[in-house]
Amino acid sequence: MAKNDLIGGALWDAYSNKVSERMDNPTHLGVLTQKDADQRGAKLIVADYGAESCGDAVRLYWLVDKDDRIIDAKFKSFGCGTAIASSDMMVELCLGKKVQDAVKITNLDVEHALRDDPDTPAVPGQKMHCSVMAYDVIKKAAGIYLGKNAEDFEDEIIVCECARVSLSTIKEVIKLNDLKSVEEITNYTKAGAFCKSCVKPGGHEKREYYLVDILTEVRQQMESETLKNVAQKSEAGNLAFKEMTMVQKVKSIDKIIDEHIRPMLMMDGGDMEILDIKDTSDGFIDVYIRYLGACSGCASGATGTLYAIESILQEQLDSHIRVLPI
Repeated sequence: MAKNDLIGGALWDAYSNKVSERMDNPTHLGVLTQKDADQRGAKLIVADYGAESCGDAVRLYWLVDKDDRIIDAKFKSFGCGTAIASSDMMVELCLGKKVQDAVKITNLDVEHALRDDPDTPAVPGQKMHCSVMAYDVIKKAAGIYLGKNAEDFEDEIIVCECARVSLSTIKEVIKLNDLKSVEEITNYTKAGAFCKSCVKPGGHEKREYYLVDILTEVRQQMESETLKNVAQKSEAGNLAFKEMTMVQKVKSIDKIIDEHIRPMLMMDGGDMEILDIKDTSDGFIDVYIRYLGACSGCASGATGTLYAIESILQEQLDSHIRVLPI
């Protein structure tokens, strides 16, 4: 069947040739029975899985030998052509594997196997849930065979079902790379790149976790930790001058002036006060001061005295401090 016989234009072009071929001619479509199992000395496993978001469903048949190896597999799919193609490839990936290895097959493995070339997705993003369904039915079958719940094979909370990205992975990536937008999360993890239901409320499938909320929560935690670290460093006296708030900078300069500079000025009947502090674009910290008393109008206020004040502040606080008298 030609592509354009089914769907017109660009949408159909978003499906790979492998997908379209397996839609029309699935290799592993069929049924396995207990008779088949008895004839081959194997155990029959039948697992069903349905996707509530689209109404598709798949039934998976396995024949598993005494060594836990899947010696035959078939499927029946009740749904769209993409579900048929994904299920067909899923069965192919299972064949010959031990059950314990088959359960490691992911939805991305299914989707990548359906690509015509490694860099072009096999299906549009909104159809990625079909390969997720194939992945989930494997877990269901493995659970039946091994006497476990399907959930036992999932160690993490999955936020993006399409790309199988966990909550802990998303949080870690945000922190490590200082991410500030959902787009950045998608670029780093692929979460939200396909059906987009996990990006924010209102998608085709309701989710427990959304990227927008996770980002907000982690950014708040990061900011809280930063403020806490600043406060702890400040209390311990280890906070770098550039990291201080403006109030902390003023207090630090005042402290140095009181201890090292003001006594020197007052011996000659003078004094000084801080008027402003500004961080410059070229990395300097400009401290604007005004001389008081005998220092006001003194010639050395622009030479020797100024140099002494600036040198002390640079030595005690930051080498990039510049003192500018007004």
